[in-house]
Amino acid sequence: MKLIINPDKSQWAELLKRPVMNTENLFDTVRSIIDRVKAEGDRAVLEYEEKFDKAVLTSLAVTDEDLEEAETQVGEELKTAIRLAKQNIETFHAAQRFEGKRVQTQPGVTCWQKAVAIEKVGLYIPGGTAPLFSTVLMLAVPAKIAGCQEIVLCTPPGKDGKVHPAVLFAAKVAGVNRIFKAGGVQAIAAMAYGTESVSKVYKIFGPGNQYVTAAKQLVSLRDVAIDMPAGPSEVEVLADETANPVFVAADLLSQAEHGVDSQAMLITTSEALQQAVKAEVERQLALLPRKEIAEKSLANSKLIVVRSMDEAIELTNAYAPEHLIIETADYMSVAEQVVNAGSVFLGSLTPESAGDYASGTNHTLPTNGYAKAYSGVSLDSFIRKITFQEIKPEGIRIIGPAIEEMAANEHLDAHKNAVTVRLKTI
Repeated sequence: MKLIINPDKSQWAELLKRPVMNTENLFDTVRSIIDRVKAEGDRAVLEYEEKFDKAVLTSLAVTDEDLEEAETQVGEELKTAIRLAKQNIETFHAAQRFEGKRVQTQPGVTCWQKAVAIEKVGLYIPGGTAPLFSTVLMLAVPAKIAGCQEIVLCTPPGKDGKVHPAVLFAAKVAGVNRIFKAGGVQAIAAMAYGTESVSKVYKIFGPGNQYVTAAKQLVSLRDVAIDMPAGPSEVEVLADETANPVFVAADLLSQAEHGVDSQAMLITTSEALQQAVKAEVERQLALLPRKEIAEKSLANSKLIVVRSMDEAIELTNAYAPEHLIIETADYMSVAEQVVNAGSVFLGSLTPESAGDYASGTNHTLPTNGYAKAYSGVSLDSFIRKITFQEIKPEGIRIIGPAIEEMAANEHLDAHKNAVTVRLKTI
């Protein structure tokens, strides 16, 4: 990890750079896979599964028998943990339900909004180095609460042609019943355009590698919505001299083990803490099973000392981290000044892992600085708000002349006439 002390503001932009992930140079490769799935459906997906995931499949669908077998392979302790996490995620997201309010903008003019679920959504759950059954809960639970009629889940199988049992168990607990053995670009294409087996959806959610990210970007240009732009995962710990270096190091490493392109940052007012954290990271790193991945990630990571807490907060808002852990004596007052972050973890006993799994908040969050403009996944991600309006005679008399005047000045005479003909009847 790089150690930086009291950087000048002119250096901030360079300091806060993320690991480069240019998905645009993958577009040609990705487009060829998408076009083939679009044209050939299941047959193309099955061939790509054999090519990329080394799984020889006769069909894509996960069967009821697969789900029953998976349930017997998941330990009772993990089942209990998954059910607890599901309950907390459900409680938090159910509290986000929208209640539309009728507003009378003028006498006789009433406007309101209605929340309507996106009818068909697709969830992508990566395979790779870790089975992300937690992401199944984070996406499927709010989709069910929102009332999405069709929830399609795609996830890559192992070489044996089977999906990790914990992923299937989490999907069953969350209420997903259409699950397919498909990963990578071919899975995104299948959900975006539909195949003989996989339904076409209206919006795709979920993380993935750079090829999945590129595929989501491409299909979103004209054919289907996606949850948000995505890049490698990241965490920032904002700390003062009261922070526990053991906790801080553990938080940085919990991010670093995600992948080689993850980024972990410490911004602190204490040079003593910077040194203690550096030593503690090295000690804990040696004990990690995923040490090699974490080591590569730490090459992208920095321990930064600044002159004051005000400067630390300003630097944090400039970085706009996906995950922000605040370990300071007055963390509530610091938190109130944070305006750019995906999800914030307050105090020494609130690790990022809590939000990743079981506190109830969503872990699908904006990365790469997108927290300046995007929110993480929530119940709102799975709904649309439709506006309604109703105008009575009194209302059209009041606002009609203003509409006529505005339409005439925009030279849209048919717009004006739509009001004029009504005013003549009352």
